[in-house]
Amino acid sequence: MALNTSSPHIIWFKNPLAILANNAEGGLVIEGQKIIELVPQGQQPTHAYSEVMECSDLVILPGLINGHHHFYQTLTRALPQALNKPLFGWLQSLYPVWAGLEPDMLYQATRLALAELLLSGCTSAADHHYLFPEALTEAMDIQAEAAASMGVRMTMTRGSMSLGTDDGGLPPQNTVQHEDIILADSERVIKRYHNAAEGSMLQVALAPCSPFSVTPELMRHSAQLALQHKVMLHTHLAETIDEENFCVQRFGLRTVDYLDSVGWLGPQTWLAHGIHFNTDEIQRLGAAGTGICHCPTSNMMLASGIAPVQELEAAGCPVGIGVDGSASNDGSNMIQEVRQALYLQRLKYGAQVSHFDAYRWATEGSAKMLGRSDIGSLVVGKQADIAFFKLDEMRFSGSHDPLAALLLCGAHKAEHVMVAGRWRVKKGLIEGLDVSPLLQQHGAAAKALATKISR
Repeated sequence: MALNTSSPHIIWFKNPLAILANNAEGGLVIEGQKIIELVPQGQQPTHAYSEVMECSDLVILPGLINGHHHFYQTLTRALPQALNKPLFGWLQSLYPVWAGLEPDMLYQATRLALAELLLSGCTSAADHHYLFPEALTEAMDIQAEAAASMGVRMTMTRGSMSLGTDDGGLPPQNTVQHEDIILADSERVIKRYHNAAEGSMLQVALAPCSPFSVTPELMRHSAQLALQHKVMLHTHLAETIDEENFCVQRFGLRTVDYLDSVGWLGPQTWLAHGIHFNTDEIQRLGAAGTGICHCPTSNMMLASGIAPVQELEAAGCPVGIGVDGSASNDGSNMIQEVRQALYLQRLKYGAQVSHFDAYRWATEGSAKMLGRSDIGSLVVGKQADIAFFKLDEMRFSGSHDPLAALLLCGAHKAEHVMVAGRWRVKKGLIEGLDVSPLLQQHGAAAKALATKISR
């Protein structure tokens, strides 16, 4: 219902059922791609608005931010040879399959993962792509194109693996690259795609995969390159005891000591998983401001352990949430991941862990972890990245607290999603995307990848 024709276009999201923002019971007002006003209960906006959207049946959240993913893994969900194995055995089962990745496979996987995320209320995602077989040397260009087509904010991490089985690493030789090639392409990708401006839709980080798949030299050179170009650093760390033992045996260092030795301990770094730290290491990480991305479903599926989120956050680490790869989570649903984080952390710390803690990790925490101050909360001046949920399914019937119900009753899809002031999901459908051909193309790519290894 349009109230007037004032210009520019200003929208009032009026009187939500609930909203995750302070003093905004009357809703919020956006102009272009930014939030310009929070409306207290029972009041009208002070800004003239050209459109009003009644939200009395909608719960409004900041767009959820996925801090760690592997989009290509949507092609290898529930693969029989990888089932019921811990991390190292799981990886060794999947590396030969992933070595067969081709450009169109990655394009379809990226689009499908982003579509899944959008439909779950996610507006920004970090993807860790570290596989560059000979057929896939331009993986970052493919992902940038796919992300632009989906209208989702993305932190695209130029991952890498340089330590193959011939040199004592875990990945097979046909999945690793020479370090000179990695560094040259990393710099190319930063110069071509990284946008550090406020409201950026695409940023780049450098992401050597893990201690057991790259050399210390590559870690150091990546840190130097990231410092030179003012981009973030990302890697897997302290995910399993096997990884810790590998670091001690190969480098004579525990994981955090290793991270420090290669120049990564600082606020420019966020780590996926961060499970197996001792008390001293948690304090060092917190003092350095290093971010930790909690990936609860993946950690449960691979039996890796539970991240000490409360201690990490108290020490000063920005803590976010990631769905992790769709071959260890087997899904890319961000609102379900928030629920999983809530319950897993309750298992560790008790019932005092609240739904507000889980929401904080998935919004403000993930934003800070990724080095962004323009997203992650419904605050005046921040980007209009907004997720709207309905409580009209059977699972919600009888619920009383709408914000709690979203997680406790198991929300799994958003009704509407806005990214940078643009509608990307309306009434549960992605704007401009025909899902049927995407499913067909993605399914065909998954089948082709799985059968390559047997030929």
